[in-house]
Amino acid sequence: MAIELAFVLINPYTIAKSRTGGVIARVIARTDLELVGARMFGPSVELAQEYAGIIRNADQKDISTCGLIADYILENYSPDKETGASHRVMMLLFQGEDAIRKIWNVTGSATLSRGSGETVRDTYGDYVLNTDRKVQYFEPAILVAPTKKRAGITLRLWSSHSGRDGGIIGNAGDVPRAENSEKTLVMLKPDSFHSQRAKAGNIIDMLSLSGLRIVAVRKLSMTVAQAEEFYGPVQAALKNKFKDIGARRAAEALSREFGFEAPPKAVESLCGELGPMFATAQFEEIVKFMTGYRPSECDEQKKDVLGSKTCMALVYEGVGAVEKIRLILGATDPGKARPGSVRREFGRDIMVNAAHASDSVENAKREMAILKMEEDTITDLIGKYYGENAKQEGTQETVLPSIGRIIMEKVSARWKAMKSSITK
Repeated sequence: MAIELAFVLINPYTIAKSRTGGVIARVIARTDLELVGARMFGPSVELAQEYAGIIRNADQKDISTCGLIADYILENYSPDKETGASHRVMMLLFQGEDAIRKIWNVTGSATLSRGSGETVRDTYGDYVLNTDRKVQYFEPAILVAPTKKRAGITLRLWSSHSGRDGGIIGNAGDVPRAENSEKTLVMLKPDSFHSQRAKAGNIIDMLSLSGLRIVAVRKLSMTVAQAEEFYGPVQAALKNKFKDIGARRAAEALSREFGFEAPPKAVESLCGELGPMFATAQFEEIVKFMTGYRPSECDEQKKDVLGSKTCMALVYEGVGAVEKIRLILGATDPGKARPGSVRREFGRDIMVNAAHASDSVENAKREMAILKMEEDTITDLIGKYYGENAKQEGTQETVLPSIGRIIMEKVSARWKAMKSSITK
């Protein structure tokens, strides 16, 4: 069966209600698909209108549902009419055999035709009718595509707007505007994507306890060069750390080996000499864990491309963001972290501890720059599946009928009617 690229758009209301982690956990855990891309959008009026136009004309057999979703997009994806503030929409890209059907099945019907909790929409969506059987309230939680053709049309459209409408969405209406608001970076480490498939989503769900807003997201495979720069400051800390822990442990080992009590002071100078070796060895292991490669085993020219491990980086914004996130993550050593913290629940040791979080606003800026959180990484991926010129084709014939085409058809029809009446 062919490998396909499918998408999930997490709606603004779902994100605002901090249901993002739950949705991600459901989709990843209930399919065998690989998460290969993620980007946050603040859709413009143009993007919302064109996407609504695609949906409204998508299925002539179910015009009412298509119209309901199209109206929902215009109302909830478009910027606020009064303030111009955008709404946050998270795009996730999944790759695998029969991906589009699998995503469609786990999503469920927009009119909630299945049992409670069976699908994402059964759990997180709403479809309420009044006594006259008219729709009183509608929230589909996420939007997906039922066919490869629809997926291609939709993804080409969104990729054409990705550079302008995507990235770090700090101007969203529900992101706090306080003077002391901060941005901090969280990176879900490779161990969050190994055996426990719901783990990444569950961690994001736990981080929602902070009350902060996710303003950017990126799925990445960190390169060796990025990991070296990202964890560079750790090396110096490891050298100094070995002087403390090394002296004590070396003294204990000597005491056991030779049968007399060796004071830590006696081996301090030796540990000072061994500190750089210890730091280098530990640093190599950290980079290998994050990328799959040791720096010493890589050619310098390849360090910018080598990276095989899955990570997900998120930017959170709000008052006291740095401290709030680190409190929920817990101590670096999972064994010392408090019960209920992310690292206590999901970590194994100091390195394999589920997630990294910035320790200051300044480091958050540095780390966001290293990981290029603004960078558009989805357009090239979409192009591989749905056309090499996806970015350029976004608003061409491939995504029509759009709202623009509909308007032009109406204008043309009126012009023809006017000409006809003049010539009579």
